Amino acid sequence: MIDLKDLKTRYDEIKANIQNRYMNVDLAAIAADQEKRAEIMQKTEALRAKRNENAQKMKAKLTPEERQALIQEGKAIKEELATCESEYAEIDRKFMEEARTIPNYAHPDAPIGKEDKDSLAVKFWGEPTKFSFQPKDHVQLGESLDILDFDNGAKVAGQKFYYIKNKGVILQMALERYAMDIVLKHGFTPFITPDIAKEEILNGIGFNPRGAESNIYTIEGTGTCLVGTAEITLGGYYSGEIIPKEKLPIKMTGLSHCFRREAGGAGQYSKGLYRVHQFSKLEMFIYCLPEESDSYHQEILSIEEEIFQGLGLPYRVVDTATGDLGAPAYRKFDIEAWMPGRGENGEYGEVTSTSNCTDYQARSLNIRYRDDDGKPKFVHMLNGTAVALSRAIVAILENYQNEDGSVSIPPALVPYCGFDKIEKV
Repeated sequence: MIDLKDLKTRYDEIKANIQNRYMNVDLAAIAADQEKRAEIMQKTEALRAKRNENAQKMKAKLTPEERQALIQEGKAIKEELATCESEYAEIDRKFMEEARTIPNYAHPDAPIGKEDKDSLAVKFWGEPTKFSFQPKDHVQLGESLDILDFDNGAKVAGQKFYYIKNKGVILQMALERYAMDIVLKHGFTPFITPDIAKEEILNGIGFNPRGAESNIYTIEGTGTCLVGTAEITLGGYYSGEIIPKEKLPIKMTGLSHCFRREAGGAGQYSKGLYRVHQFSKLEMFIYCLPEESDSYHQEILSIEEEIFQGLGLPYRVVDTATGDLGAPAYRKFDIEAWMPGRGENGEYGEVTSTSNCTDYQARSLNIRYRDDDGKPKFVHMLNGTAVALSRAIVAILENYQNEDGSVSIPPALVPYCGFDKIEKV
């Protein structure tokens, strides 16, 4: 969450930021609840002081009448204090819940707009792949090569689940290790993370585990959820801790399964592997000093580019519009790879994203470092996709397809695969 003191000092800026993000947040009601909360807290503290004063008086030499009067006064104070504390607990719960709906500030250079089309393409790499034949999409290719099975995935688990088979399995494992080797080269510590996290961790990271719009699968009666990304489990790793300053930056990379409800995720571009309920992903995560987060954001983006350049996949980098930023993100860049089977003539499709969340998540999860002045301060937290394996496979199959229906393996993956082509059996 944001620094709640800012509600008084930066109210107009916060209001404008909410409008630029096209979010429905009743800031006036939140500010009013903050005032009410402060008033009740002040009254509570005054009653506690009065209770202590009453207790001190009871230690003096008193007549029976004086003692009885103090006892009655003490009971009255106790009852009033209990009422105030109950009122405070309720307004504090309500206020904190509301405060979490306020998004992070947006970078001043982030494009202002509501939808994907308002985002700004800031870089192109490679030329869209051209063919001398009509290219197929990855569903046609995967099923004809017997490496993807959507029908049995739907029969066993439901729509938007799938099986990867045969050489497709080796291709996914090759992608995992290829991306891992690049990320490790840049000083990241590898993790295989839990597939489940507590709801308070999801809330702290900025994911909503409840409600119709939630993208999260909750596990009923447990207070836990299936994670949609290792950002959640890597981001929760140091929750409630003060990290020694000399340990920063901390660079972590986590391999995990990801589970997403994909509510409202229908459409022509969501078929096949592009938008599914379960996939595997290698995520990068950095804890750093506040003054370093912009530079580490660029570093994560450059690693993502290195991975996709190494695969020879044409892409563009997109500076995400304010209306398409997640609430925790200060700024977000997406890499969109060229997908020849997308639409009639091919389109770019998102394959990675990287976000600088500044201290927004750290403040909710109480993750701090002790600065040179000895005072604890909140770290900055950043995340980025090294490779979302399902979407990378989409781009590889569609860009490396051949006229005979086979798919060549990107040269960078051949040493990991042990073969250079997937052909019909």
